Amino acid sequence: MEQGVVVLPDDGGVRVITCVGEFDQDTLGPLTAASAAAVADPSLRRIVLDVREVTFADSSLLNHMVILLRSGRLVLAGPVPPRLNRLLELTEARALFTITDGVDEARAV
Repeated sequence: MEQGVVVLPDDGGVRVITCVGEFDQDTLGPLTAASAAAVADPSLRRIVLDVREVTFADSSLLNHMVILLRSGRLVLAGPVPPRLNRLLELTEARALFTITDGVDEARAV
């Protein structure tokens, strides 16, 4: 399975980071770098993490999402795929996140 992170151009103070594939401690590097740049940018009012194409996620991704949540600017763009949803449900972390039904909705939050 191919894994990738794509950062879309900022629009109206919103940066969208799209995640595709499997995310664990060995593959988290590109997401960590993209997220660090977003958190460090004071001009952003919202960081959207597009998780629609995440095929596998372990606690490394969940931990990273919680760290991003601390910025106060994170919104997850879904729908959340089954494996990530299961992780969020098992850890009872789903309620921590604002989750929308797509990127456009996430941009508007």
